[in-house]
Amino acid sequence: MAEHATTELARLSADQKSLKKDVPDLEAVVSTQVGQVTEYSEAEYKRVARKIDLHMMPIMFFLYGIQQTDKTSISVQALFGMKTDLHMHGQQYQWLTTIFYLTYLIGEFPSTWLMQKMRIGRVLSCYIVCWSICLLCVSACQKWHQVLIIRALQGFFESNISPGFLLITGSYYRNKEHASRSLFWQSSEGVFSIIANLMLYGIARHVDAVGGIAAWRCISLFLGSLTLVGAIFSFYLLDSPHDAMWLTAEEKKIAISRVMENQISEDRIGKKWDWDQFYECFRDPQVYFNFLNTFLSCIPNGAFTTFRSLIYVTFGFDDWQAMLYGHPRDAVYTVAFLAVAFYVQRYQNQRMYVMIVACIIPFAGMLVMSLLPNEESTKWLKYAMFILTVLFSLSIFLGWSFITSNVAGRTKRTTVSSIVFIAYCTGNMVGSQVFRTSDAPRYYNGTIVCSASFGAQVLVIILWRLWYMRENRRRDREAAASGISKEEQLRLGSALGEQDITDCNNPHFRYSM
Repeated sequence: MAEHATTELARLSADQKSLKKDVPDLEAVVSTQVGQVTEYSEAEYKRVARKIDLHMMPIMFFLYGIQQTDKTSISVQALFGMKTDLHMHGQQYQWLTTIFYLTYLIGEFPSTWLMQKMRIGRVLSCYIVCWSICLLCVSACQKWHQVLIIRALQGFFESNISPGFLLITGSYYRNKEHASRSLFWQSSEGVFSIIANLMLYGIARHVDAVGGIAAWRCISLFLGSLTLVGAIFSFYLLDSPHDAMWLTAEEKKIAISRVMENQISEDRIGKKWDWDQFYECFRDPQVYFNFLNTFLSCIPNGAFTTFRSLIYVTFGFDDWQAMLYGHPRDAVYTVAFLAVAFYVQRYQNQRMYVMIVACIIPFAGMLVMSLLPNEESTKWLKYAMFILTVLFSLSIFLGWSFITSNVAGRTKRTTVSSIVFIAYCTGNMVGSQVFRTSDAPRYYNGTIVCSASFGAQVLVIILWRLWYMRENRRRDREAAASGISKEEQLRLGSALGEQDITDCNNPHFRYSM
């Protein structure tokens, strides 16, 4: 490993001219790759970081929130006539979620490959337009198989939003900022669940009072139109630091220079697909840990996505109450995400401890839900336990933040992102089937499966952290034996990172936890 890194470092000076030729407007930035002191101050970094936050965070917050609402809208539509109007029976309703994640899985590698070969903002904007059209088309469906086909297309086009946003976050922010920024735009799922569901509640109430187009069809028209508006803004705002129209030429240099300490190559260097990095993914233990963590956490996620509104009905609430009483759960989700974002920004290497807690609490909540009978006396206790289960989402999203922080090498990072989101799709497909219609009203088997998933996830996270600790200590011992100072390690690590060297082949890279 060290020998490979030394060879790459020796090539660094020789490669500078070609790098400058490829990116002539970034000559000052490239010069820092061999350890020269950057020409930019921390005050300039903070000024550009504030501008990045003001432009990137609102649009990512909006688009991720509306995407989550679009994806889970069938749970609300099921309450307002979709199942009856389309004559669904058996497991047909569950298949609307399963097919979504199946095509989501199929679309992962093509979408991430496109984002590496083309401007990431343009790819994302085109995909957003396509899924907004799918939503609009749902309103015209007359049969179950028509919705099934459109949901399949919707899943394909929504497949790049999460990996795309993770890549963008990694290209704009430092390692210590990845988790907090990611959690901020991911917290929009809770905010949008409250705001959008109140809007959908109002739409359904209005249709119920005056008649006209069925409420579930109006919901699709509303969400599709709102998503299309977001796509227009994304075309101008979403992009890499190189291509962002809202950054000046000097600000682009500062933005790229700012993240060099990540020891991860910036977005244009290394655009060629590297098969060595691709194969390395399957030899890297952290990839398997992230895969298992995502898969296990997405089993309950798929179950809640499909049956959330129906679970409230099993507690004894009617359809209208089921829609409104979901808002406290969304509020807890939002507050928890923002609180954890602040915590992990202030206290480094705490992410995995938070993930463990975020699994233990839902584990207890699901057990209580499964063991208590559905009676009037237990309704509110079961409701409270279900609210607590929302914390499990932290374990998913904090796990994803390690893709941006701990995976170096553009092809490797792109591949790992696809592998992890394959786990996301597979877990959600399994989860959408564990709550069977025949198990109503208690869904005993489904809640037990979800509890078991949380328990297994805790074990995976503990082993994952132990592996990171062992690997960091091994590299520290090797660095101490070589006599290289901390400052020199940072310089050499940044230089190798800018040469698109992976975390496994960069002996100066240290894993965040």
